[in-house]
Parts: sequence; C-alpha cells; structure tokens
Amino acid sequence: MEDSDFIIVGAGSAGCVLANRLSESGRYRVTLLEAGGTDRRFYVGLPLGYGKLFYDPAVNWLYRTEPDPGLAGQRDHWPRGRLLGGSSSINAMVWIRGHRADYDDWGQAAPGWGWEDVLPAYRAIEDTEAGGDAWRGTGGPLFISANTRGLHPLVRDYIAACEQAGLPFNPDFNGAQQEGAGPYQMTIKGARRNSTARAFLRPAMRRGNLRVITQAQATRVVFAGQRAVGVEYLQGGQRHILRTKGEVILSGGAINSPQLLQLSGIGPGALLQGLSIPVLHENPNVGDHLSDHQGINYTFRMTVPTYNDELRPWWGKLRAGLQYFLGGQGPLAKSINHGGGFFRTAPDLPRPNMQLYMQAFSTLLPREGERPILTPDPFPGLSLGLSNCRPTSRGHIRLRSADPLEHPAITANAFSTDHDVAEMLAAVKYLRHLAAQPALARLIAAELRPGPAVQDDDALIDDFRRRSGTVYHPSCTCRMGADPATSVLDARCRVRGVQGLRVIDAASFPNLIAGNTNAPAILTGWMGAAKVLEDAR
Repeated sequence: MEDSDFIIVGAGSAGCVLANRLSESGRYRVTLLEAGGTDRRFYVGLPLGYGKLFYDPAVNWLYRTEPDPGLAGQRDHWPRGRLLGGSSSINAMVWIRGHRADYDDWGQAAPGWGWEDVLPAYRAIEDTEAGGDAWRGTGGPLFISANTRGLHPLVRDYIAACEQAGLPFNPDFNGAQQEGAGPYQMTIKGARRNSTARAFLRPAMRRGNLRVITQAQATRVVFAGQRAVGVEYLQGGQRHILRTKGEVILSGGAINSPQLLQLSGIGPGALLQGLSIPVLHENPNVGDHLSDHQGINYTFRMTVPTYNDELRPWWGKLRAGLQYFLGGQGPLAKSINHGGGFFRTAPDLPRPNMQLYMQAFSTLLPREGERPILTPDPFPGLSLGLSNCRPTSRGHIRLRSADPLEHPAITANAFSTDHDVAEMLAAVKYLRHLAAQPALARLIAAELRPGPAVQDDDALIDDFRRRSGTVYHPSCTCRMGADPATSVLDARCRVRGVQGLRVIDAASFPNLIAGNTNAPAILTGWMGAAKVLEDAR
C-alpha cells in the first residue's frame, strides 16, 4: 500500500464515500488518511448525543472565526468533525438535498453537475424509508429515516400554525417541491446515527485494497514538478510520506482542504510568500468565496411540557435512557430538529430563501468566554429558528503561519451585505407571525428571546447580529467553475495549474445550496468518484 493508486485526505462525508466507491472494483489500491480517530463512541452513535460532541476536542476541530463585525464583533464557534465520518458523525442528521434550481446553478458553473445529472446519483445513494418515486431512491447504501413516528406533539401544532400562516404541509422536502412545512427526514438507522462512516466506510474496510490510517494529520501534498505524487502526514509525532501512482484527493472540507492547498504552495501568492511557503501555483481563489448559512432561534415559554421537562431533571434523563436502551424510542433516538420547512420572505421570489427549524426544546448557546455546555432551559421551552438559504456575504480561509497544526484564520463576514440584512429582518418578523397563529399562540406563555421589548427594525437587526451564528454549512472555498479567474477546480474537481490533485468535498461546491449540506457533500463524493474512475480508465 506504500504506492497507492489513490490517496484520500479526510474521512468525512465525501471522503468515506470516495473510499467506498474507489475501492469497490478491487482494481485500485486506496489509502484514506484521517486526522482524528474512531467513530465508535457512545455519543456519536446516539442520535441526540450530538449535543455532547459540540465542544468535545476528541472528535471536533473546535474552530473559531475571527471577530466578526456582522455578529457584533463576536468570534463564532464552528464545530467540524475530526473522526471517521467527519461532520456526518457529529451533525444533526437532517437530510436535505437542496432546491433543484440550486443544481441548475451548479450545472451552469460546472457542466455535468446540473439537476438532471445529480438526480440519478441521489436516487442511487438513497434507501428512503418513505419509499421511492420519481425523485427518491430505495435500495441504496444510505438509509434515510422518514421520521414520522415518535415526534413530539408540538410538531403537529407547529405544522398547523404554518398552514394557518399560508405555508402548506410538505411530507418530503426532497421530493417534488421544497417549499412548505413538515418533519425532517434523518440519517438515522435502527435508532443509531447513520454517518458516512457507518453506511459507506465500514463495509469498504473489509476489502483488502483499502487501507485506513487514523490519527494521521496531513501536512502537505508532495509534488514532483507540477504533479502530486504523495502526501506528508504526522502520526504519533513522527513525519511520514505516503506516495501514489495515481492521484491525491483532498476531502478535508471547506476549512481543511484550502488550508492544505495553501500549505502545499497553491493559493494566494502574496500570502504564501509572506509565510515563506514556496509558491507552486498562484490562485487567489483558494480559500476565497467562503459561503455559510446564518441562523437564529426565537425562544418561547410554553404552557405545555417540552423536552426541557424530560431532559433537564435527573429522573427525566433516566427515563429517556430507559426508553432508548429498552426499545430504541424516546427523545434520545432522534435529532432535536423534529420539524422544519422552507419559505419565501417575499411572494415574488422564484424559490424559498429561508429554512425553518422547530425544536420542542430550548437552550441558551454559550457565547465567547462562557462555559461550553448545552443545558435545557429550566422551563418548558420551544425554539422556532431559521437560516438564510442563499446569503450573498462571502468570507475566506487564510493560513496564519506555515505550521500545519495551527488553525487557519476563518473570516466569515456574516451579514456583510445589505441584501442579507434585509432578508433576515423580514425572516425574523415571519417567525413572530408563525408564533402568533392560533395553533401555537394558545400554547405560548411568553416570548423570551429576544422578548417583546425588541420591536423596531433597528432593535431586531441588533438582536440577530448579537444572537445569530453559523448553522455549520461552510462551503465553496475551493469551488468548481468554468472560469479559471474565479474558481479553483474544473468540472471534474481537478485543481487547476497542477496534475494528479483533486478536491472533492463541500469546498468544491460551485455555490451554496438551500438546506443542510451533508447530502450535497455525500453527492460530491459519489459523483466525484465516478469522474475519478472514468479518468483512470
């Protein structure tokens, strides 16, 4: 395995899919490098356990952004998975593909990635519990729970309130249309998280032509001239070099992939020269075009019990544990995001521009300098949240130094355009409109966050600048595109200016899709593998 045909850096949502697909025929020797360790941890498998992983350095990179003027000068917390399965092993497990028009946009930027191209791939990936049809697949490697059983009773009231507000019930956001309200489908199987490590990597690890190396942090891509021929990595304090006869594929995600390119001499020339990194190929787009969804919750004290009542007291935790271990039921068997939806802040918009989240639970997220722990509020609480689907604000990823172990500087630039501010202002007003519908209003005792004192536009904007933050969907930092002047990759995920090197992960997205990004990250691994194999043949 010292001379692998393919080296994959990063065992995350895309990397695990790549490892499976590239090793499937048995013709190629594949090595997968992962900076973290095993995914076989109790809280990783437990669906609601992701709250315990939010600040756990054993499985989490624990990134923090630069102070952000758009978030009132705060440094936002960016959890990213550092273990087999990557962020699919620590996320909220919501399965959303995105709007079909998002992929039409992809296809214009990168031919071969349009809706008609990705739909068959999604159907091949999926084993949808709700059943297959023209849009959904069954029999694929990734089981997706319909999430229609065991929902909190407040989900019914939330959906009724949405219908009263004019937002129709939608049983499947990945089906014929995205707009509407309903339950979220989940990557949960048998009451356990169904990460890409479980669904794709574990079956592939039985093959003799796949080698997985954990606790191995890549430090640079090794080149012979302009061709990638290997990867240098650290493991146990020792430096190693792994060589390939074929290609190196970076799948570290929107932060790690541009970081590794820059460490390898591919990126903004002045930045690299200032850090004494020899410039192999100058491309100012490496690390640029950072896109992310920003979200906020409005919190309400309820007159009926919520999960706060079940999960805060010791006896409630005990009962929830018994429900889970004796029958795979109860709140621990699901994500906290039972319901959600998509809506438009203006009727003339051609597609939804906001995503909804409904949680029969509430907690106050710690801010910078506070103890990093998530605890249910000491009252029955409901959270109605949202995030913007297509923000126009752009940030960037930059090395701080030539030290590969130092986190890069993440500049998010949240709410840095008038468009994003105006759109979010309209959206938070819609949250209050939902809460005022009879189906919910009869159950709400009071709005607590931000509270009734926050009313005029300036106060609402100030509030969401102070309380908003990432919903953990960073993308586009090594994006594909037809124009070399504005992209890093061609439509086959190949890094421009060098040979034998690709980026296949969320960093390669041409633009940010509307919804959770785990599904499209898995898609890039699936379709990217097909392109790698086509070129190898």
